[in-house]
Amino acid sequence: MKFSSIVIVFFMFIVVACSKPATQCCDNHSQNQIPMELNAFDTIHLQAPDTLGGVVLLSAMQNRKSDRQFSAENLSLKHLSEILWAANGQNRGNGKRTVPSALALYPIQTYAVLANGIYLYNVEKHLLEPVKEGDFRDLAGQQDFVKTAPLNLVFIADYKVYEGDRKVDAEKRLWLASLDAGHSTQNVYLYVYLCFRKSEMCGARRCKGKGIAPNNWVE
Repeated sequence: MKFSSIVIVFFMFIVVACSKPATQCCDNHSQNQIPMELNAFDTIHLQAPDTLGGVVLLSAMQNRKSDRQFSAENLSLKHLSEILWAANGQNRGNGKRTVPSALALYPIQTYAVLANGIYLYNVEKHLLEPVKEGDFRDLAGQQDFVKTAPLNLVFIADYKVYEGDRKVDAEKRLWLASLDAGHSTQNVYLYVYLCFRKSEMCGARRCKGKGIAPNNWVE
């Protein structure tokens, strides 16, 4: 079934752990570590990132590794906010983002799969917009650990951006979109490792649309 002419080419998943934040990276004030209460399925207004914090980047690269054992405790609003900003947020007044994009077209849409529903990250407003209520974490990958991880990120490429003034040939679109998704994945990986020492990227596959992007394509 097709819902529109927009073609979504793939999913890329990042499962984000929740554990005690690493003291070198994250603000350890107690109010910033309180897990969110997801009692209502509504817009989540995210916090501005703390761009003055952090540790040496090379240290994160030296110690980066994947993990498949996660706590089910919800993330704090601070950490959720900064993960989304790292993945695809704006970092300049001209609308450019924390990640590079071929031709500055930014085809990647970021969906957050939380315990209470699926949300779309609104880059311009830096907030999460509710898309579909319910616990759909079991659809965010084939491994068992995605079902209880507090956050699954889904990166979906919208091919419509390649049809404007900077038209991109069809055979090049998957390649360019994959590069962009890789940039977002790496940003999240580094942030999550610095703060939690745990994350996992679950791969890529063609979208079969289980309600994550209901207004776009699927077969």
